[in-house]
Amino acid sequence: MSYKMPTKAVITDAGFASRFLPITKTIPKAMLPLGPKPIMQYVVEECVAGGIKEIIIVATHEGKPIYEDYFNNPCEKIYKQLASQNKLDRFESVRQVLEIADITVIEQDPELPYGNGSPIASAKPYLKDDEAFLALYSDDLIFGEGDVKTLIETYAANPDAKAIITAQEMPKEVWKKYGMIALKDENKRTLSHIVEKPAKPEDSPSNLTSYGRYLLTPEVFAHLEPTNTGLDNELWTVDAITKLAKSGDVIVTNSKGKWLTTGDPANFYAAYQEFMKLQEN
Repeated sequence: MSYKMPTKAVITDAGFASRFLPITKTIPKAMLPLGPKPIMQYVVEECVAGGIKEIIIVATHEGKPIYEDYFNNPCEKIYKQLASQNKLDRFESVRQVLEIADITVIEQDPELPYGNGSPIASAKPYLKDDEAFLALYSDDLIFGEGDVKTLIETYAANPDAKAIITAQEMPKEVWKKYGMIALKDENKRTLSHIVEKPAKPEDSPSNLTSYGRYLLTPEVFAHLEPTNTGLDNELWTVDAITKLAKSGDVIVTNSKGKWLTTGDPANFYAAYQEFMKLQEN
């Protein structure tokens, strides 16, 4: 069965971000800043640049009102103050946030098990049964051309695919940290499975790393049921994608940008350094 081209994206930030405590006891991890914008805004902008303007942000109970405030609060006091000072040009960045996209913020279903698949499963009622959708982890940043555009272009060329995932070639010294891709057919670039955090380089099936940029069809939800937990009794998106690959083609396409994770303090700092280099050029 073929599904319609996606018009919606799901962006997830529903974890507790314990590696960033104490700051994340107050704000969601994806609200940490890179320059004048929070990480989440860059992910939203990637969606918009790829032609997707209907966005569902899946947050924690505590994070939901923070995202709703950031993307919807008109900040009238700031506007009036800047207007009185003849500095309304400074308000333009706020106006851009308010107009950036049609954003719905939802809370992750508390009945679902822990795991990165649960925020995506929580968004099911907001998605169409006959349409593919984008799923993005907010702690993954793409510098340069965003993956959303690449995912959509690849799906247009492979309309019968069960899913499309982006990948990046990584040096062997970091393979043990990530999910490494095994291809079923190298010419067709179809997925066989993903080896999570291989203990030794020789255990990795390739140098291709999988991360949180996916185009999924509604068939994925059959594999994101609460009973389908895997490692550490968690609900894993990659497990669901691997099961999709058994029933049809999951296409692997290389990112045209540069992927960096912000999922821990060291990698966040590295991403910030990369961001500052780009500002200097």
